[in-house]
Amino acid sequence: MNRRDVMKTALLGAGLLPGVGLAVTPVKAPRKARTFLLIHGAWHNALHWTRVSEALSAKGHQVVAIDLPGHGLNARFPTSYLTGDMARFKEERSPQADVTLDDCADAVVAALEKLQGGPSKPVLVGHSAGGTVITRAAEKAPNLIGRLVYLSAFVPLRLQSASGYGALPEGRTPYSEALFIGDAAKLGAVRINPRGDAAYREALRAGFYHDVDEAAFLPFALTLTPDIPLSLWTGKVGATKERWGRIPRSYLRCAQDRALVPALQDLMIREADAFTPGNAFTVDTLDTSHSPFASQPQKLAALLDGLR
Repeated sequence: MNRRDVMKTALLGAGLLPGVGLAVTPVKAPRKARTFLLIHGAWHNALHWTRVSEALSAKGHQVVAIDLPGHGLNARFPTSYLTGDMARFKEERSPQADVTLDDCADAVVAALEKLQGGPSKPVLVGHSAGGTVITRAAEKAPNLIGRLVYLSAFVPLRLQSASGYGALPEGRTPYSEALFIGDAAKLGAVRINPRGDAAYREALRAGFYHDVDEAAFLPFALTLTPDIPLSLWTGKVGATKERWGRIPRSYLRCAQDRALVPALQDLMIREADAFTPGNAFTVDTLDTSHSPFASQPQKLAALLDGLR
């Protein structure tokens, strides 16, 4: 083969030689790598995102999950929870009662600040009560966020707080209410008991993880924190059209959710779209319980990877 033939072959392979009757399939450009900041919901922590983080990292993305104040490695525990004194556990005030919604939002903003400087701004993902936190964080620092993603999460606009929506008829569910322990106002926290007996653990699984079998559920359950500071439930997000409302956003619905039921998810989506009609949610649906990070982490990661 002479030099001319070599050049011709190279040009054909690159698809740069026209008019020779050869079909050349262009190589698809790889998806752009993104940075994801993952925010857990009530009682959970960064560890619960592990499988989703692994799946997104395998697709080339930078992934960071943090523990909110009062959760995970930042948790403080009632003495009665550690001693097993269940009578006292119903009444002992939470050592986390002083943690506020703003404390949690500020922790998210601090994490976002550390993730600036890449080719694009981070995608901020919030699950469940984490939706309240990312809403407040977005109002505080909209310039740090490329997209908001609500995973079966609260978007408390009209009623301002997660508790406002939890009190609606659409928010009522027989699964989660039976799990709460004591008077939240007196405790300063919404309390559950991850160390409860077999019947309690099964009720917890049925309410939040019903598409995960018991053996797979236990590691998720036994790494939960018993108290969510009350302010995360009752605190007001103060979202405005000019700040929160200017950020592109997506909602990932969970069609089998028994904790934050689809009717309530849909209500909040409609209200948000009415609030900023020029910047509506993109919406996708997972056929899962409230916890797709446990039951379908690969599918969840694929949806996040597909967001643009």
